[in-house]
Parts: sequence; structure tokens; C-alpha cells
Amino acid sequence: MRSDQSTVPQSYSAPSAIGGTGHGSSAHGAGPGRAAGPVLVGATIAMGLMAGLFFAFDVSVMPGLAAGDDRTYVTAMQHINKSIENGMFGLVFTGAFVATGIAAWLQHKAGRRQAALWAAGATLLYVVALMVTMGVNIPLNNDLAAAGDPSQIHDFAAVRTHFEGTWVAANMFRTALCTAGLLALSRALVLHGRFSRFGR
Repeated sequence: MRSDQSTVPQSYSAPSAIGGTGHGSSAHGAGPGRAAGPVLVGATIAMGLMAGLFFAFDVSVMPGLAAGDDRTYVTAMQHINKSIENGMFGLVFTGAFVATGIAAWLQHKAGRRQAALWAAGATLLYVVALMVTMGVNIPLNNDLAAAGDPSQIHDFAAVRTHFEGTWVAANMFRTALCTAGLLALSRALVLHGRFSRFGR
């Protein structure tokens, strides 16, 4: 053996590579940190889908229906409200809340405090959107359904007047809340990526 050869077995350097405790890594990364990124991406997509859905009503569905007569308006909205009650909508509607909340928790557990705060803010914004939905939009949808079959409705104008103005205003508010939530999650994604690259 040469005198300049290292006396430390090569295998002793392996734990730093295997355990990921070298430069730029974190003790939190093996657990919550590994799932934090994918969950945050999923939350951002779900929030974006909800913002897009509400926005579509704001700029196309409701203005289009507003141009029609009262009978067409009431009939179309009854059909829309019934059609949207499907598994795909339910998955995204509830998934946006669940995924965003979990994303905030995972970011916190992984030590990414700033990203966690932005994700938590997005969760709060979506909770307000849910409250608006449950407190305003759904009750109005139920009232519209309770008006009965269009062939049995005698005063379409009264049914439409009770529904239209409040529902549209509430939906615009939901759009603003979910758009703000999307921006907050996008910021959380940027911070997550920065932390992953530089450890801060």
C-alpha cells in the first residue's frame, strides 16, 4: 500500500449520498417533502379549473342566457344546474379544497414556511368561495328547481328576477376568490421550486 493512499474505506462516504444529507438537501425531504411538490401541482390545477369554470359562466354562459327570453333563461339554467351535478365536477370541486389544504400542510412539514403560507392563503380563499356557493348559489339553484317543470311555470319573469342578479354577482365573487387562490398557489409553486434548488 502506498503511503499517500487514504486509510478511510471508500464505503464510509456512501451514507451522505444515500441518505441525501449532502449539499442542498433537507432532513424533511425524505417524507413530506417528496409529496409536497406533486400535491401542490395538483392543487394548482384543481384551483385553476374551478376559476376557469366560474369565469366561463361570467363571460359566456350568463351573458348568453341574459340575451334570451325569460322562459329560455329559466329552462336553460334548470338544465345546467342538473347537468353539473356529476362525478367529474364533484371531484374537482371538493378536490381543490382537499388538495390545497394538504399542500399547505405538506409545505409546512417540509420546512418551506413561505410556500406553506401562500398555500394556506389559497385554502382560505377557497373556503370563502365554498361558503358563497353553499350560502348563495346552491340555495338559488334549489329555488329555481323548486319552481317546477317549465310547462307548469306561469310567471317566468318572477322566477328569473329572483334568481339572476344575485346568482351572477355571487358567481363573479367566486371567480375573483378562485383566481386569487390560483395566484397564491402559483406563488407557492415558485417558492417550492426555489427551496428545492437552493434550500431556502
